[in-house]
This record gives sequence, structure tokens and C-alpha cells, in this order.
Amino acid sequence: MSLREFLSEVGVEKISNEADPNLEIAKILNENSGKIIQFEKVKNSPYQIFGGVCSSRENFARALGVGKDALIEKISEAINNPTEPKVTDNAPCQEVVEKEVDLSKLPILTHTQGDMGPYITAGVFVCNDMEFGLNLSFHRASPISKNKLVARICSRDLMEYIKRAGGELDIAICLGLHPSVLLAAAISAGIETNEFKIANSLHLLELVKCKTNNIFVPADSEIVLEGRITKERHAEGPFPDITRTYDIVREEPVIEINLITHRKDAIYQALLPASQEHELLMGMPKEPVIFNAVNDVCKCKNVLLTHGGSSWLHAVIQIDKKNSDDGKKAIEAAFKAHKSLKHLVVVDSDVDIHDPADVEWAVATRFQADRDLVSFREPGSSLDPSAEDDRTTSKVGLDATIPSDREREKFAKIEF
Repeated sequence: MSLREFLSEVGVEKISNEADPNLEIAKILNENSGKIIQFEKVKNSPYQIFGGVCSSRENFARALGVGKDALIEKISEAINNPTEPKVTDNAPCQEVVEKEVDLSKLPILTHTQGDMGPYITAGVFVCNDMEFGLNLSFHRASPISKNKLVARICSRDLMEYIKRAGGELDIAICLGLHPSVLLAAAISAGIETNEFKIANSLHLLELVKCKTNNIFVPADSEIVLEGRITKERHAEGPFPDITRTYDIVREEPVIEINLITHRKDAIYQALLPASQEHELLMGMPKEPVIFNAVNDVCKCKNVLLTHGGSSWLHAVIQIDKKNSDDGKKAIEAAFKAHKSLKHLVVVDSDVDIHDPADVEWAVATRFQADRDLVSFREPGSSLDPSAEDDRTTSKVGLDATIPSDREREKFAKIEF
């Protein structure tokens, strides 16, 4: 299924008035969090824009054909059982081939007044390595000329690929993808993992070879930018990060785009930074990692990286407690599984982890700090502005489960 087929099955709110990619569209998306918005008329562009595609768990569940509560199991199963996608020679994403590259023709959004400029935010970067094969990842990218972008590339798999290639590397940037591919691209499953295989296990996928390099991309992509990461560097930033604070300016790699392919009636996909959509794509793939780690030490029922914690720094873990130390074991396992985690609460299976008031109730009625608090210091997330310069931070776990040595009836929740 392509992005447009998914959009045809879900509720989309249409904006018929002309909207400006410079600040206005981002403002509208921010005011309509959780909704998919279609901008039918975009100022100075023939493209329509869709935003908010990944702004709710319900949208992901719909895209993957499961209930919201089954997302963790679905994602975990795909990670553990990747499958090979099919390859085709005829792809919608190559209906139009533009050899004269002009990135200014794309309706790339400027999101806030503090931004460096317009930024591609929903682009999935695909690269290839002789040993490890294809790799998918998200990186923000800003045009600095008609055929060049500067991209913020973190010290993860793509950076390792660049180093292994001697500093330059062929790349394809795909825009307008089904949520299953976006989700797979956000999963960190090891440098040897081809995330396309995870995507195919989430939802069947077809790939096509690029025109100018040996990279394969989703055949149903709306737009594909084919190019090369160069040794040239350019200032990048500031830009809003997931914590709703600005990221700093750095010298980052420049990407030269040499070909653009797209559908005849291509649509441009926008992803609002520092929003719930950003949080879900970044944080939700970590939930099954935590889920599996906690299940190794006790029975884990569910995991939620919370909106208030930017879906990165805070978690609530639901367990089926059998032993008195299960809560503390869950805390230890979760912090080891997600190194960026800062604060977490462990609750019993009768607490709704999607209801902040219910979680707070568990803390209020089942938690005693001198008995149930776990606290220590170690390196945390580079995204936490309150951490030390070396990322050292205080980490806290709250065991808000029913003490096994007390009468359970005393803590039972009243049911009406």
C-alpha cells in the first residue's frame, strides 16, 4: 500500500485556501495536532502537501492493520522476523525523471522563525554498504542551493557507512511513504539490519533500483532525490528538536542531488518537528525494545514513552507483578534498554498507562519514596538540555506497584 492509498482510507481534513510553506503551514499543522491535513493549494508550488500522517497511534494502528494496544507486539514481531521485499522494474516513483535539479520547486516548509531556513523533515535516507547492505534512517536536510542540501547526520549507522566509504557515499532521499516504511526507518536494530525487511513484515513493500546508483527505494514513494554525500561541510541549524527546544549550529555534510524522480501527480509529505508526530516516530520504535528487555526479567504487559517526556525521556511500564522485586527489576532492565531514559514509573496491570491521571493515582496510593525509589547518575540523552555537558544526568525510577508483602485488597481499585 502506498501513502496515497492509506490516505484514501483515513479521515483527512482539507484546506482549500492557499497556504504558504513559509511558517503558515507549520502553524496550521501545530494547531491541528493528531489530524491529517491536506493542503490543496500551496503558494508558489504545483504540489499538494499532506501533514500529520504519523501524528497519532491510531494512524499507525490503522496502517498496520492492528488495534492500538497491539502496536508493540506488531513492531516487535517485525523486528524479530524481517522478510525480503519484492523488487520491480516499473515504479510509480519514476514516472517523471528530472535531470535538471531545482530543489526550490519543492514546497519545503520553514517551520519556525528561529529555523536556519526551509527543511525537509519527512525524508527517509537510504544508503548502501558492500558488507552491511541497505540502511534506512531519518535526517533533517535544508537546501543551500538549487542542487545541494546540508543534513544533520548523527553518529549512528549512516555516519558509519560514510566513514567506511572514505567520506563520500551515494544516497537516496525518499519522500511520501507509507507509515510502515517511516516506522521501520526510525527503528535502530543494528548496523547489519536492512530496515526495508522490517518494513515488509509490517506491511508488504516493493522496491525499485535508483536511476543513478545502486540503491533501492520504495516503488510507491512520491518523490525520490538521488545524490551523493560529499566531503564538503556547511553550517546547519538551529532547528527545533524533539524536546521542543532548539538544536545548536554545527558543521554538517553537504549532499549534492543529481536527479529527482517522482510520480506524475506527486504529493509532498510534511512532518512537523517538535510535535507529537516527531515524538511518535522517534519514540515508539523504542517501546518494543524496552518491552522485550523487561520481559526478560518479569512479565511486561505494555510500555509507553509519554508525550510529556517528549516520547523519549519518560516512560510508563505496565507489568503483571508476581514477585516482590519485579518492579525494581523492570526499572533496571528499562534503563539498560533505552539509555536516553530519564524518569520512569512501573505500574500494575490494573493501571491504564495511557491515562496520566491513572498513573498518578498509582504513584499516590502505591508508592513510598524511601522504599520504592531508584535513583542514580550516568550518561543520558544529548537532547536533554538539563544534563551536564558530558550528558551525565540523574535517572529516577518509581516502583508504583502493589507491595507483595501487603494485603492486595488494601490497594484494589474500586470498579463501578
